[in-house]
Amino acid sequence: MMKEFRDQQSERCSGAMVQWCNGAMVQWCHGAVVPWCHGAVVLIFLLMFISSCTKQKSTVPDFNPTPYNLKIPKFFPTQLKIPPDNPLTVEGVTLGRDLFYDGRISGRDDPDSLMSCSTCHLQSHSFECGIDHPKYIDGHPFGVTGILTPHFMLPMINLVWTNHGYLWNGSVFEENINTSKRNLEDITWMAVVAPHEMNSDTNRAKEMIQQINRYPELFKLAFGSETVTMKNIGRAIAQFVRTLVSADSKFDRYLRGEVQLNPGELNGYVLFMTEQGADCFHCHGGDGNPLFTSNLFFNNGKDSVFNDPRDRFSVTSNPMDIGAYKAPTLRNLTYTAPYMHDGRFKTLDEVLNFYNTKLVWSPSMSPLMHHISNHGIRLLAWELADLKAFLLTLTDSTFIANPAFSRPSKLPGE
Repeated sequence: MMKEFRDQQSERCSGAMVQWCNGAMVQWCHGAVVPWCHGAVVLIFLLMFISSCTKQKSTVPDFNPTPYNLKIPKFFPTQLKIPPDNPLTVEGVTLGRDLFYDGRISGRDDPDSLMSCSTCHLQSHSFECGIDHPKYIDGHPFGVTGILTPHFMLPMINLVWTNHGYLWNGSVFEENINTSKRNLEDITWMAVVAPHEMNSDTNRAKEMIQQINRYPELFKLAFGSETVTMKNIGRAIAQFVRTLVSADSKFDRYLRGEVQLNPGELNGYVLFMTEQGADCFHCHGGDGNPLFTSNLFFNNGKDSVFNDPRDRFSVTSNPMDIGAYKAPTLRNLTYTAPYMHDGRFKTLDEVLNFYNTKLVWSPSMSPLMHHISNHGIRLLAWELADLKAFLLTLTDSTFIANPAFSRPSKLPGE
């Protein structure tokens, strides 16, 4: 029996020969002979077992992020647009809020060249820059080099329900063959490198954040590693942006039975919801769509000649998408002037007058623009006033004052 056991122990392992010789085990390794006594065999097997357990234990993650409870408002969709690899966590949202407001994300620490997401996306204007911005004339942002952005801004409202692509033309979408432009997470690196925004590079950005006190610790809490990566910067900011939920306007409270709309506001709502009235609901939703956007793309009759290389056609190559852009949410119109992708309308009254009498036909005009034969909806003055009154019930002042969305009192390193 002993001989059989010895024979079984003779094997080659990692370049060494183990054999039994005169009752003891010897190991031939790189030309050297190392004797093994019988008691050492047991010890070696014990050490190997302990080592194996230690290795297995080291693979267990040493962080445990806290799930973030995003409350879905009453009447809102229950299906959220959150990638499986980036669930909302308290730690991720906290880190994302810091990064959203930190100008050093541009890879610079010179006070005169800092630029953050919040440089243009102001909470006071539903995370647009606003028409009264002291730096961006008429509400048209530009980057650190002074180059204007191709389009004016869209508000960052309820993006956790966006399911047809981001930006005015929807060029960031889930099925994009360019895998680096598929989700909200990807928009951060795009902003970092864009000449009309931060005009930096991702290496500079992550290296700058890496060296700031407390950021490595916050990344460890959120993502399990102190190493700052552009991917995790984008993931954190996307988590924060997905918490920017607006659902406490007068109209929301009306739907919840907390307040009543006055007769003018109610009539404006009826006009909004009927084809023979203002005919707004096809593109912007209504009682069955409290987001007040379909998140789809339309040529809404602004022009007959098109030369913008970044319209919806640039994404789909569909001739019916020439001159088409996303129908933005109508929430918080009070704060989000100027309007349209090119900011051509400075006031809500200008927008209403356009839809009333100034529609322009073109071959790619959306078939949902039912009143094109009359160049508009042709409402009477009092009807326009009622429609405007209803649109103003979509103003959510609690959203623009929510302290959870504001700049932290102190950023890491300050």
